[in-house]
Amino acid sequence: MDNNRHLDLDSIIEEVRRQYEQIAQSSRAEAEAWYQSQYEELQSTAGRHGDSLRNTKIEIQELTRNVQRLRAEIENVKKQNCQLQSAIAEAEERGELALKDARRKLEELECALSKDKEELARLLKEEQDRLLKEYQELLNIKIALDVEIAMYRKLLEGEENR
Repeated sequence: MDNNRHLDLDSIIEEVRRQYEQIAQSSRAEAEAWYQSQYEELQSTAGRHGDSLRNTKIEIQELTRNVQRLRAEIENVKKQNCQLQSAIAEAEERGELALKDARRKLEELECALSKDKEELARLLKEEQDRLLKEYQELLNIKIALDVEIAMYRKLLEGEENR
């Protein structure tokens, strides 16, 4: 596992929030500027253009709905942002717990491996000692048999010579 990777989530979140606020301010300023220019134009022509006034009122209502819709969208995005931050924090916490658990398990496995290696070395040593002892016993028996065979051979040769 690579523990050197570290995401700077706070700065990423802050950058997204800053960009979001810039876009929202720009959009709001743009919408308000346009709304203001339309409103001033309507004031100058209000007396002469009754139909235009009604159409402009309808337009204003639409813009107001758009602003309300945009504000609602902004609130939704803010809520989503909070939820994402919460989810990120939870994921980081789960990741830390999983990493700690994995490290603990690795340590346990390394300890068990070390114990098993020691036990295997001990068993191998015991088996070597047993086999060496058995070999020595067989070698002693062979030497004793060789001596006995040599002795009988001499006796037979002595009998044959007689």
